[in-house]
Amino acid sequence: MSGKHLIESPTKADGAALWRIARDSQKLDLNSPYAYLLWCRDFAESSVVARVDGEVVGFVIAYRRPSEPDVALVWQVAVDSSQRGKGLAGQLLDALYTRLIDDGVRFLETTITPDNEASIRLFASFAKRWNAALESSRLFEAEDFPEDGEGGHQPENLYRIGPLIRQ
Repeated sequence: MSGKHLIESPTKADGAALWRIARDSQKLDLNSPYAYLLWCRDFAESSVVARVDGEVVGFVIAYRRPSEPDVALVWQVAVDSSQRGKGLAGQLLDALYTRLIDDGVRFLETTITPDNEASIRLFASFAKRWNAALESSRLFEAEDFPEDGEGGHQPENLYRIGPLIRQ
């Protein structure tokens, strides 16, 4: 895969590729394959995929809560191992926000575990590029998650970026 990245909305046919990329990352909380199909069908307007030579090589899944239509919560960002280190995750976030700003979104939120330095850097870099404030607060404690027999889940911090304006 050596072609240029094409960034666009996902289709339900992309669900299996998103699941594979998330699984292969070995870092993300893996949702069921069914969930990725639903994400691609029901949240295509607030999500993006990157394609190279027709193959999905990265994605950002996000959604908007009806109670806060000016906020998009980024659920997952993932890039195929063949494309890492090329700035694709940042390009995907920028493309997503460029689309959502015209629909009234002024804040991006995401949750990140305290030890996920790469994701923290990604969102801090996004905030800097968009000249926006970045706030962090604890959202979920480890005790909030059910015991899964694999050592539980780390706490999740909420990162909020904004207000964002078109540049």
